[in-house]
Amino acid sequence: MSDSNTNNNVVNNEKDNIETQDLNDILKVRRVKLSELQKNEKDPFKIVRYDVTHSTKYIVDNFDSMEGSIVSVAGRLMSKRGMGKASFCDVRDRDSKIQLYVKLNDVGADVYEDFKKYDIGDIVGVKGEVFRTKKGEISLKVQEIVLLAKSLQPLPEKWHGLRDVDLRYRQRYVDLIVNHDVRDTFIIRSKIIKSIRKFLDDRGFLEVDTPLLNTIPGGAAAKPFVTHHNTLDLDMYLRIAPELYLKRLIVGGLEKVYEMGRMFRNEGMSVKHNPEFTLMEVYEAYTDYKGMMDLTEQLISTVAQDVLGTTKVKYQGQEIDLAPPWNRMTMVEAVEKYAGVNFDTVEGDKEARDIAKEKNVHIDDNATKGEVLNLMFEEFAEEHLIQPTFIMDYPVEVSPLTKRKPDMPSFTERFELFITSREMANAYSELNDPIDQRGRFLSQVAKREAGDEEANMMDDDYITALEYGMPPTGGLGVGIDRLIMLLTDSYSIRDVLLFPTMKPRE
Repeated sequence: MSDSNTNNNVVNNEKDNIETQDLNDILKVRRVKLSELQKNEKDPFKIVRYDVTHSTKYIVDNFDSMEGSIVSVAGRLMSKRGMGKASFCDVRDRDSKIQLYVKLNDVGADVYEDFKKYDIGDIVGVKGEVFRTKKGEISLKVQEIVLLAKSLQPLPEKWHGLRDVDLRYRQRYVDLIVNHDVRDTFIIRSKIIKSIRKFLDDRGFLEVDTPLLNTIPGGAAAKPFVTHHNTLDLDMYLRIAPELYLKRLIVGGLEKVYEMGRMFRNEGMSVKHNPEFTLMEVYEAYTDYKGMMDLTEQLISTVAQDVLGTTKVKYQGQEIDLAPPWNRMTMVEAVEKYAGVNFDTVEGDKEARDIAKEKNVHIDDNATKGEVLNLMFEEFAEEHLIQPTFIMDYPVEVSPLTKRKPDMPSFTERFELFITSREMANAYSELNDPIDQRGRFLSQVAKREAGDEEANMMDDDYITALEYGMPPTGGLGVGIDRLIMLLTDSYSIRDVLLFPTMKPRE
């Protein structure tokens, strides 16, 4: 009897030959095997269920109490070793894997002959006794083994070595089969989302659903996807943000609401951007953007501690400390620190444009002082914001839905959270003055008419809602995918999306 904890000693005829044997031959062989099974009335696809008593992880983690027990497990066959009168193989289920010891005398000659024809990738159900081999590996001594599904495609050999990233994204199902760390990432993703919901639910927030199909794409500066409703003969838009609907609910008296769901923006793609992504927005009456800062610190640090067991995380080689309090600085302070320009002393739009030109920052000919300040921040400051940092007090020109600062009306009570030089969250003291809001919308409409496809449209119904009265309110938006990237040390947003948007192969 012999076993192995690694794949280095795998004796697998199919894998030995896969580099020299034509793939089409392999596919044909597997289909022939299926045909023979069906001919002999052993069609695995006619099996409708298999009763599983334990997961492999539970058995391994609780071996002391499980030793000698008879259990049933099910999963995918990942390796086979030895083909005499006894064989070893590994079966992986969702959480882990376990070694099987299959002996002719234990399962019978017919079953053993069938087992010898199983392929890597086949899905099996197994009943057996929990034991530990002489080399110390926790295993199952198989009493019964059943083929539950035939794999007609061979698993890719040395998947990690190939590093075919494009294929991994296109065939995520295969990626999940062979790369357990990828599977772990998406299990962690689920835990993060569950932890976020628990954090907000425990604080009295109500989770709601708002429309994905909008007649006006509001709540963000973004280009929408356009579709058409045939019955109404009406062009509609996939939502770019749920903000204006959620603030209508604040008007209606719900006071503390949040929504987590898919948004759609018809924009460029990169390691930080996918046209379909997950965003969460949170609104709370009777607080402001400083209240949202406190909430954001508590939320992210609590989720990290809950899911990872620490507030210190590694991201692409950098240690990020998520323990509050986080750094806070105004946009003016950030530009002065990293670009050497104090915008408090800049007088007027022309001087701001001249400074931008001196700094080689591309601007529009009619850019305002506030727009130049924002561009200077993006150009010179963002890259330095590695540790969690709140950048506060954005110019009113780039914040059409935000309340002005009472003592500085050219700025708004808005912050963005940056971690690892990436925007993670955006929050406001929400603008609740309907007259000011109408004026901001009109300014956005003028930009749109001038060719800015990302500018906001006029939303008269939202103005009407504000005219009924919205209390002072703090609002927060968190990019869930980017947060998951941080907490799972994932470089690209595609690494945390099960099925990222891909251009079809020709």
